[in-house]
Amino acid sequence: MVRTLEDNGFYCIDNMPATLIPTFVELCQHSMREVSKVAIVVDIRGKEFLEDFQKRVQALREGGHTVVILFLESKDDVLIRRYSETRRSHPVGKERGLSLSEAVKEERGEMAFLREIADEVIDTSDLNVHQLRDSIRERLTASPAKQMKTTLLSFGYSYGLPPEADIVMDVRLLPNPFFVRELRGFTGKDKKVRDYVLKQEETGTFLQRFSEMIEYLIPLYEKEGKSYLTIAIGCTGGKHRSVVIAEHFAATLEQRGKKVTVRHRDIERG
Repeated sequence: MVRTLEDNGFYCIDNMPATLIPTFVELCQHSMREVSKVAIVVDIRGKEFLEDFQKRVQALREGGHTVVILFLESKDDVLIRRYSETRRSHPVGKERGLSLSEAVKEERGEMAFLREIADEVIDTSDLNVHQLRDSIRERLTASPAKQMKTTLLSFGYSYGLPPEADIVMDVRLLPNPFFVRELRGFTGKDKKVRDYVLKQEETGTFLQRFSEMIEYLIPLYEKEGKSYLTIAIGCTGGKHRSVVIAEHFAATLEQRGKKVTVRHRDIERG
């Protein structure tokens, strides 16, 4: 993550105490070398410095600075596997004499407040290094814009809810192409599957009412100052109905001038 940001012009610092952030920002402003983009990486090692973090962030925003908090997480079993593969000690486990699974649980609890105030949460469980790099670039290296960026994320309930979702919509109520033999092997990106889903009477009614709800909610999120909005749309396996609805709805939002990204989390599974 740090290398990706550095490659895109960010000055990066690992684990700076929150109390020093305002001083560092002031130094950047008065530096002879222009430093306009800064990324500060914070983890559980700096827990004792995080108590004033939210207050410091608010002060920076009130001072006219753009601050984006990006929270990276993954499932417990993935974290445990990653630590085991790298042979690194978990800082909490090493400090308190806990097992790796206990340390991961402690860390999740102690960092929960930071997750709550984050502008966006990224679940890295199923991302390789290249996908994570692209995800970071997408969120933090684009040109500043006042308009909120909306992501339509299709997923399969069989593989769990996406933790980064702000809004979750279940489309398992729509007729399932999986049970049509000639459609089963295709995905919602294929025309024959898309046509099947969209021609259903239930789909037309659903799209109309879902659109009305989202049209009402988006201006409220924008008014709140939210930078990113993730709308997750789920079906059973994440390959057919959710993909069709996400693609269709994204096109509708783009026609109305919204900035939209589409991601299909589980389309390649199964």
